[in-house]
Amino acid sequence: MASGTLGQASLAAATNTTVYTVGATPSVFNVSINNTNGFPVAVNLAIAAASTPTAAEYLEFETVILPDSVLERGGIVATSGKLVVAFATTTGVSVNVYGYEG
Repeated sequence: MASGTLGQASLAAATNTTVYTVGATPSVFNVSINNTNGFPVAVNLAIAAASTPTAAEYLEFETVILPDSVLERGGIVATSGKLVVAFATTTGVSVNVYGYEG
């Protein structure tokens, strides 16, 4: 049973990145997406079955994060094997997944 930080990543530009894969038991977690740029950035966030999400799996799609700001999604529950997949239009965006497996 893990708790605390479950996954972290600095996103590459225009690339789906798997930040966390849910283990053998369901997880409850929060996702924080930070834009460290001095300009707005569009991001996607999905809880998906594969590294390329389907349209139905997105929690956020083309959501704009203002300069030096954060998008936070909390209380997410996901089953075993699901992936937290993030995407940003440019670099300078980091993702943190923190919570409880269990």
